Amino acid sequence: PHNANRGFFFAHCGWLLCRKHPDVIEKGRNVSCEDLLQDPLVRFQKKYYLQLVLVFCFVLPAIIPYVLWGESYWNAYFICGMFRYCWTLNMTWLVNSAAHFWGRRPYDKHINPSENSVTIIGAIGEGFHNYHHTFPWDYATSELGRDYNLTTCFIDLFGAIGWAYDRKTVSPNMIRQRKERTGDVKEKGPYGPYN
Repeated sequence: PHNANRGFFFAHCGWLLCRKHPDVIEKGRNVSCEDLLQDPLVRFQKKYYLQLVLVFCFVLPAIIPYVLWGESYWNAYFICGMFRYCWTLNMTWLVNSAAHFWGRRPYDKHINPSENSVTIIGAIGEGFHNYHHTFPWDYATSELGRDYNLTTCFIDLFGAIGWAYDRKTVSPNMIRQRKERTGDVKEKGPYGPYN
């Protein structure tokens, strides 16, 4: 739904202002979530979604600074609740917008997705988008593993306790070959040439 070919604003948040295309609605109805709905925790989250969002996204982030270190309630609400929520939304949306327009393309120079440093930092690792689109099966979404990638750390933590398994990765040899074949070898990053 957030096609970068329709421009930065559309890819960032404009897609939320448009009606969904009938094909998107139809395809969405055909996605089966029955396996997820067998999980009692998922059913609980689905049933009480609005209440959980209000408590964990706005109420608790405002109450904790107010109670624990004497911040005014409104400062805590607007900074820890509203500002944090807006910041998180925009950092997430940068994956769909900025990471499809600006940055290095060390793995495939023929596609829009790129390695965007601002998005890497702001979305805590989700900005390695050229890698992600080139190797979509790699759970780590980056060649750099856990560096700047909280999502990979989170999945690895659950792998360590047995909750995540069969994690697929890409071999260093395959990465090197792909860089040589389709990567932009003229581009350099903090780790030297990407070739």
